[in-house]
Amino acid sequence: MRSGIPGLPTPHPLIDQLPAVYLEQDFLQRFLAALDDVLAPVLLSIDNLPAHLDPRSAPDDFLDWLARWVAVDPHEDSPPELRREAVRGAVARHARRGTVGGLAEALRLETGTEPEIVESGGTAWSTRPHTALPGQDRPWVTIRIRAAGGGGAGGDSGAGPGRVDRVRLEELIGAEVPAHVGFTLELL
Repeated sequence: MRSGIPGLPTPHPLIDQLPAVYLEQDFLQRFLAALDDVLAPVLLSIDNLPAHLDPRSAPDDFLDWLARWVAVDPHEDSPPELRREAVRGAVARHARRGTVGGLAEALRLETGTEPEIVESGGTAWSTRPHTALPGQDRPWVTIRIRAAGGGGAGGDSGAGPGRVDRVRLEELIGAEVPAHVGFTLELL
């Protein structure tokens, strides 16, 4: 939450907006100085709104707000750079959601490694009727991730490079694949 910062100078002092006849009034100077202290964070936030709305430069509390705004839920334990990247690419990823490419990108963003994804479906066309359909009857995705640690039931908190949290990955995969598609996660 944004709050006042002691001693923060205002970019537009109210006393400068008054006619010269009022500048010598002690009470008015103190009153307007108090208002300037209250308004300084608001005015500076408004002046810097483009920077606040850019995920690359937004303050951390604004970044969390931006993440909710674009329907992204970066893990709170993720490093700030990873959270910023998740917000920055959210709209493009939403367009690919439910595809193998979208799933691979989400997993790459979460783990930092390239996943191997095998799906049970397929497409084909034929000039002859009753041609056999490709793929399998049951929609299924198998995801293999090569990473250190994280294979246990509780997973790992992602404390180092290459470390993964199995529970977090399963939640992510469940959110990324279509609802009727099952999946298997293999941590290698």
